[in-house]
Amino acid sequence: MNVKDATAKRIELLCKERGIAYNELANICGLTPSTVYSIFDSRRKNITLSTIKKICDGFEITLGEFFTHPLFDALEQEIR
Repeated sequence: MNVKDATAKRIELLCKERGIAYNELANICGLTPSTVYSIFDSRRKNITLSTIKKICDGFEITLGEFFTHPLFDALEQEIR
């Protein structure tokens, strides 16, 4: 799993935990629905840290809380 996949999975899990649909997440975070849906599209480029920060703000968690999850503990090395 790479960083983008782990990040998308973490967002998916947080949405499920809180019963939030992706459109609702977009509204809460001040993002467009297309931005949120692009996170889950494997053909799209990487997610910016700024977007992740907005999502964390919407979930009312810190970046540290977001990234402190087993999904990020054993990521494969990213090679360009």
